Amino acid sequence: MAIGVFDSGVGGLTVHRELTRRFPDRDFVYLADQANAPYGGRGGEEIVDLTRAGCERLFEAGASVIVLACNTASAIALRRLQQTWAPQARERFGRPVNVLGIIVPTIEAATGLPWTYEADRSGEKIEAIEITGVFCTAATAMSRVYEIEIDKRREDLAVFSEPCPGLAGLIELGATTEELKVVVDEHVDALRRRIGRHPDKAILGCTHYEIVADLFAEALPPGTSVIHQPTAVADALDRYFQRHPEYDLGSSGRRDFLTTGTPGPQTERVSQFWGAPLSFQAA
Repeated sequence: MAIGVFDSGVGGLTVHRELTRRFPDRDFVYLADQANAPYGGRGGEEIVDLTRAGCERLFEAGASVIVLACNTASAIALRRLQQTWAPQARERFGRPVNVLGIIVPTIEAATGLPWTYEADRSGEKIEAIEITGVFCTAATAMSRVYEIEIDKRREDLAVFSEPCPGLAGLIELGATTEELKVVVDEHVDALRRRIGRHPDKAILGCTHYEIVADLFAEALPPGTSVIHQPTAVADALDRYFQRHPEYDLGSSGRRDFLTTGTPGPQTERVSQFWGAPLSFQAA
């Protein structure tokens, strides 16, 4: 058995790397749906279908808990899978299985509040005093999940999402640092123009963007706080496993990397980020 990590491509490796550091003895199976990446420009039903198929493959590979290390899949597909598909999967596989997302831990980190907390709206309305910018895919921006869920918990935080179409695809294809810097700078400046100033805090709301987190840090003013999803997800998963000892997560330290795309070595940027040459096998 193992912990499964799913993403449309290589972006989920940012979360996967942190999880393997946090749980070094556990077994892991990573699946990149590179044949269909990126997800950000796809329709909702297609995203749900692709995510369901990826999770099915990971359960077949022995995963007990799957982390959707993809903001688009978490925003669009997670609730449907948890409510209507996961219960059937438990019956079919005859063991405890579940699918978890990465948006809840990110919102908890951004607000400093637990997911179960909701602000008391009975008093006088509070004018937002801090701005959080969310750099994300078009599908995540359209879902408005960060605006809605952060506002439920913190009236003093204003949230603005900046869709970055094409950025995840460029990272996936191994674009040069110079090419990526131009795109990142353009989106950081676009958000600044839209809200009238730079945000006080930023969320890299696509796990691909963590691979170029240094470029976002350079484009944002010094001292801008950046919420790093991998750390937030690892913290939340640690707490989840303490509450749910029923999952068999393996104990041999196995690491499998699967892709629906072309198997073989990944790009130089991905290998540099991972810290060693990385090759995927056919799913």
